[in-house]
Amino acid sequence: MAANSEWYEKDYYKVLGVDKTATEKEIQKSYRKLAKEYHPDANPGSEEKFKEISVAYEVLGDATKRAEYDQIRSQVPFMGRGGQGPFSQGNPNFKVDDLGDLLGGIFNRRRPGTNNVATKGPDVEVTLTISFKESIDGVTTAVNVPIESRCRVCSGTGAAPGSKPVTCARCNGTGSVNESQGFFSFSQPCPACGGQGVRLDLPCGNCHGTGKTLINRKINVKIPAGVEDGQKIRLKGRGSLGANGGAAGDVYIKIKVDRDPSFGRKGLDILTVARVSFPEATLGSEIVIPTLNSSIKLRVPPGTKSGQILRAKGYGVTGKRGEVGDLLVTIEIVIPKDLTPEQKKAVEDLAKILSKQQ
Repeated sequence: MAANSEWYEKDYYKVLGVDKTATEKEIQKSYRKLAKEYHPDANPGSEEKFKEISVAYEVLGDATKRAEYDQIRSQVPFMGRGGQGPFSQGNPNFKVDDLGDLLGGIFNRRRPGTNNVATKGPDVEVTLTISFKESIDGVTTAVNVPIESRCRVCSGTGAAPGSKPVTCARCNGTGSVNESQGFFSFSQPCPACGGQGVRLDLPCGNCHGTGKTLINRKINVKIPAGVEDGQKIRLKGRGSLGANGGAAGDVYIKIKVDRDPSFGRKGLDILTVARVSFPEATLGSEIVIPTLNSSIKLRVPPGTKSGQILRAKGYGVTGKRGEVGDLLVTIEIVIPKDLTPEQKKAVEDLAKILSKQQ
């Protein structure tokens, strides 16, 4: 929100019901109370009051805006109430120019050429899909990134070859024009040149006068080991071109990890499932479990239940500080569906024996 004449007319401290010396917390507390009381959903017909409260908090809740507002409000005594102040229109010695000298620096804050200051270019975000194993081990790969780059035809001027930008006649190259509202003068971007201070008689046909073109840049990026799905990697200064010599923006690589048919992940732990037979789970056994890079032997204790999780320490993901997770193996007991007569009789005999023990 820019400073405007309403700042002179409205006492935002009174709107929020706080003193001029109120702390940030006191202002916030009062705003929340009033916003709840006058919210249109809870109090139909209070839209204007709610809007007034919101505008007041938008100014007083921001330290910079509050300082500017206090500076503007400090001029109220000079303006006078009811036309009695030294700068009121009721005073025969009143001059609009005097008021402009007094408040011009407050309301008219745009300086010539402010639209031509160096600004950082836009950031760019792309998604990179990698395999589960690559997310664990890390990988170096190339990514195509669409960025705005300087037009090679006009070298970034926006003007067609053989021509050049000319100073805007309306704003005289400042990039801004003043609009009078009563006593006050407000600065706005020049509509003739879009606030640039220059115009193009003959725009570049390649970039249409913008000075920039969209290209696909191939960037090599090193994905660190242990990266997680959804994580973003920042490449500083590899993004789109800045304005007026400003720094380029950044590139953010958003990681998408493909699902793996055998493994999952929870923090630094890797998850997998091992299918064992009923005898192996009942009597105990030693099974071979695949890891991401090899395989290991894992002891299944006697009486292991389906869904029980066994832990192989140190076979998980390596963290940033060198800590290593584990391999968590969920046991799934396989129950055969089709039994031979001999197998069926063996199970029945076992059931009889177990029933006698109960």
